[in-house]
Amino acid sequence: MVGLSHVSFRRLLREYLPAGARTIWPTEMLNSRRLPDEDLTRLAESRRDSEETNLVPQILGNEETYISRSVRKLEGWGATAIDINMGCPVKKALKHNFGVSLMGDAAYAAEVVAMTVRSTHLPVSVKLRAGFTGEPEFLKGFVKNLESAGASWISFHPRRAEQQRRGRADWRQIKLVREHLSIPVIGNGDVQIADDVFAMLKQTGCDMVMVGRALTAKPWLLWQIGEKLGFAPPIGRRGLAPKGGLEEANEYGKILLRMADYLLNDYGPELGYKKFRFFVLNGSCWLDFGQQLYSLVAKAKTFVEVKPRLVDYFSQELRMREKTELRF
Repeated sequence: MVGLSHVSFRRLLREYLPAGARTIWPTEMLNSRRLPDEDLTRLAESRRDSEETNLVPQILGNEETYISRSVRKLEGWGATAIDINMGCPVKKALKHNFGVSLMGDAAYAAEVVAMTVRSTHLPVSVKLRAGFTGEPEFLKGFVKNLESAGASWISFHPRRAEQQRRGRADWRQIKLVREHLSIPVIGNGDVQIADDVFAMLKQTGCDMVMVGRALTAKPWLLWQIGEKLGFAPPIGRRGLAPKGGLEEANEYGKILLRMADYLLNDYGPELGYKKFRFFVLNGSCWLDFGQQLYSLVAKAKTFVEVKPRLVDYFSQELRMREKTELRF
């Protein structure tokens, strides 16, 4: 969720979190080599609202000096836990031996966990993929090493590094990891509707489910999941969560206007609009003919220009899809 798990998006999601529900909120990835010298109140990736809780910052790192200094800084910032990212497949992470590159050396990956555990009193988790081959024996040994090194839980996305976001997430691998570990496992991958959450829990035995990019289109998924669990509606809302193509498309138009305001306030007109374009790029594939919406946003250039165009665009009859195979 690089470029997406920022303060503005988390604020939007909290508006749809059922009353009384709790969840873990990952931040954007933070480079441990740069983090010790950053002002966390000004850094775009670490900005937070004062009332936010259960924040788990994700760090990229492989050297104890930098990791230790970063973790100490994040403790003061208010982290609930520290997450080591071993799942990011983007080139910027790979060239520094960060992210999924760490899965190329199981012993060193375990030592990265151990050095992080030595550096903090907070729980340490790991977000990872199926590695480079997805071979079951390697995967079992890899996650067992992380557990032995002190990981408190694992968040697992069952795609190989080369797949990026393409192809199907193999939930059988989540089941494999869950059966092989004593610590909790959070499943991730291809969760697009509320029923997917419960299907993943049933099929894999995982302890929790992580929802990613589908929330950029349908943040009310949190509300829909809460309804199935018997939670009250989000604070300030009544009735039932949006459902159905027409109703959800109408709600999507509303969230885009709110997100525009949040991003402008949090990041200013230039960086804020860049983040807004990226947000729409990721979420619009769940809207029928969503490429038209993205084109509109890309051409508008500014918030002042785009907001009346969004109002006009969503005045027509539009529909949201339950699921999409499009991934950016």
